[in-house]
Amino acid sequence: MLAAGALLGSALLAVPVAAHATAAPDPAARSAAVTAAVTAAAAAGLDDPAKKEIAMKIVSSAENSSLDWKAQYKYIEDIGDGRGYTAGIIGFCSGTGDMLDLVEYYTQVKPGNVLAKYLPALRNVDGSDSHAGLDPNFTRDWVKAAQDAEFKKAQDHERDRVYFNPSVKQGKSDGVGVLGQFIYYDAIVMHGDGTDSTSFRNIRARALSKAKPPSQGGSETTWLNAFLDARVWAMKQEEAHSDTSRVDTAQRVFLRKGNLNLAPPLDWKVYGDSFHIG
Repeated sequence: MLAAGALLGSALLAVPVAAHATAAPDPAARSAAVTAAVTAAAAAGLDDPAKKEIAMKIVSSAENSSLDWKAQYKYIEDIGDGRGYTAGIIGFCSGTGDMLDLVEYYTQVKPGNVLAKYLPALRNVDGSDSHAGLDPNFTRDWVKAAQDAEFKKAQDHERDRVYFNPSVKQGKSDGVGVLGQFIYYDAIVMHGDGTDSTSFRNIRARALSKAKPPSQGGSETTWLNAFLDARVWAMKQEEAHSDTSRVDTAQRVFLRKGNLNLAPPLDWKVYGDSFHIG
């Protein structure tokens, strides 16, 4: 502290007081800082295979209470959130359209698969929590399909197309690093990116009313805190998502520690369960 104070005193003595009083922010320097932030975010991406693996484990800890995300291809149940069946590695839902998209894509790459016969029912129940045309055998057939490598690839494809790639792209555009890109990813997984007030794009818009991302000259930490504040608000609008621990005792923990690169070791809690990545 003493050395820093001495250096500061020397600097003040070396520069005229009037210059300090009249100096204005250098637009070129600010622009350079913004460019550097965006470039750094692009270089340090959640799409790095090791970082993507971490992301999948953290999401699985919240969605399935397990770090073994690859065991979730076969997962399927109605969790009573008004979205019908929730299934697979990212929680594809029969009531929100992404499960329909998945089975349509799977049928394109493998016609006649065990789930293809459910396409008419999936189209009919889209937008509701109905199981009409799906029960009693859909869950059994989903588990059977999950033994097929092509179905696993289809789940990976739709996860990336609908959720992972858009969140990473937006994060890099906003100049946030790996943690920020993960924060976006977790939000879009839960809320989707539709036009309703709690969707990803509107969570981001709500945050923009409070702070600026690094691409606009803002502090990365301040911006991510504003985004998480908006995310918590969105979660509390729906009873099924009102437990905000996946933000409070996970993402906030990483952010408070300044771990913007989401570098192991990582310790967090979700819904009271403790998790660790070494």
